[in-house]
This record gives sequence, C-alpha cells and structure tokens, in this order.
Amino acid sequence: MGMKIRKDDEVLVTSGKDRGKRGRVLRVDPRRQRIYVEGLNIIKRHQRPQQVRDAQRAETVGGVIEREGPIHVSNVMLVDPKTGDPTRVGIERENGKRHRVARRTGQRLE
Repeated sequence: MGMKIRKDDEVLVTSGKDRGKRGRVLRVDPRRQRIYVEGLNIIKRHQRPQQVRDAQRAETVGGVIEREGPIHVSNVMLVDPKTGDPTRVGIERENGKRHRVARRTGQRLE
C-alpha cells in the first residue's frame, strides 16, 4: 500500500523526542513505512575520511556527521496548507484518479 505522506509535504511530529516540531519531508521509504524530515530526528554517525580513487587531494571529510534519521509514518501528521493545523489524509477518487484530501478542511493537497 502506498503512503499518504509524500516528499516536500510539511508534517508535524506527534510523538518521540521531536514531538511538536514541524518540518519538510526530504525522503520517503514506503517499504519500511518511514520518512526523513528536514532538521528532525538528528542522528550522529562517526565516519572515517575516505580516499577517493584517481584523485590528488580529493578526500571526503571524516569526523562526526549529523544527519536526519528515519521517523515512522504513524508518528507524524500532515499539516493542512490552508489552516496550518495538523490533519489526517483521505483519498478521493474522480474519473479513476486518486487525490489526497485534507480531512480537516476537505481541500485537495495536489
């Protein structure tokens, strides 16, 4: 089944360490039911400097790298573009096409 939250949607985190924060969806992983939200659920990874082949001094930077971690889709709610409030997402069918609809206002999200 597809996910109702897509890339570039604005979401509100409803549970976890970043509860109450908002952000833009950077990436969606439908197989694992997870999303990556800009600036939220920051994880730290220690990375060694890597030598790039056939290069004089081009190396990737090592050290502690901070990046966004995955958040389960059940822990976020879509933000209604009309009102700015969190809303559930419904599906409307019209002429064989599926459209996402904000349940709070009934407005289409596309």
